[in-house]
Amino acid sequence: MMDAKLLEILVCPVCKGPLLYKKHEQELICRPCRLAYPVKDGIPVMLEDEARKLPADEEV
Repeated sequence: MMDAKLLEILVCPVCKGPLLYKKHEQELICRPCRLAYPVKDGIPVMLEDEARKLPADEEV
């Protein structure tokens, strides 16, 4: 589970925009960049190389 305070301060490392936490998928989503950053064992992996590119047909 992600800490609420941590979620408030985390931003996308690419565009510095806000992130949406998808609890079920264990991902932090950046809508403008269409990137999904994984959360592993409660720790967000905020590396662009580790992010999943969201397909155009996937809703965020």
